Amino acid sequence: MKEKAIELLKYKNKTVPIFSLPSTQLLGISVNELISSAEMQVKGMQAIAEKCSVGASLNMMDLSVEAEAFGAKIRFYDDDIPAVEKGIIDDITDAESITVPDIGAGRTQICIDGVKKAKEKITDIPVFCGVIGPYSLAGRLFDMTELMMECFDSPDEVKILLSKATEFIIKYIKAFKAVGADGVIMAEPAAGLLSPSLADEFSMPFVNEIFNAVDDDNFIICYHNCGNAAEDMLDMIAELNADIIHLGNAINLKKTLEKLPKDKIVMGNINPVLFRTGTPDDIKTDVQRVFDECGMFENFMISTGCDVPAASKWENIEAYFEKVNELYA
Repeated sequence: MKEKAIELLKYKNKTVPIFSLPSTQLLGISVNELISSAEMQVKGMQAIAEKCSVGASLNMMDLSVEAEAFGAKIRFYDDDIPAVEKGIIDDITDAESITVPDIGAGRTQICIDGVKKAKEKITDIPVFCGVIGPYSLAGRLFDMTELMMECFDSPDEVKILLSKATEFIIKYIKAFKAVGADGVIMAEPAAGLLSPSLADEFSMPFVNEIFNAVDDDNFIICYHNCGNAAEDMLDMIAELNADIIHLGNAINLKKTLEKLPKDKIVMGNINPVLFRTGTPDDIKTDVQRVFDECGMFENFMISTGCDVPAASKWENIEAYFEKVNELYA
């Protein structure tokens, strides 16, 4: 296990949730303002690092950034993360004609600059970048439902699209590394919609190609999959060249920990929806549940099952950190 990963495990009270968008409440800005400004992203990361007992700082989990760089049409919101409105191809046979964009296209440079500046401001904990996974990006460039069907009908063309997504993601992560990022959290949620055999062919090889291309002893690699099919993919997930496996609340995390290697950190899986819809007691109850089921595993760390919504109640966020600190005090 890498030294930086070991350092994370030493301080389990400093939880590492996927947690960035609620910083808008601390800054008094909209989500759209946050995602459109490197300065705002840095201020948001600083605000969270100062107010909350986090073990690492994450720039953002905005899964529209890479698709926008390719030219996809994006719909923006003031109170939520952007969504891909339309991809860039209507037929999988058009994948060959796609040009892989340069780094800096769309909002990618904003995110890179944000991490660079965050490394100058946040010096006591690791700074992670967030990127999308290859299959999830391919679905946004084409169409998620159509892509799944084409895995059966046109597998070679699907792999061309995946190869171009992979090429871009590698360049993107390397750009983050170049400005000092300590690690990456790759979100590949769409792979959780696939059967194990399809995931083995159309997601995992490309994910590992990315991880192998950016891996080194000083860079933490985290794989995030919040799909309910992740539980059926554990043999493949275990083989990934990842230091951290981050999983959602749709699965039984205890059974997952029993199957995954002990030399990988496993994080999860507090229901993120509770932060917006629940009460502080709901949050504390869920944290206690996960701790009771998984706290005995040395390689386990409590985290959220996915991104904490921007509109979360701050008292629920505080309840989460209070409960984790109480359990590991």
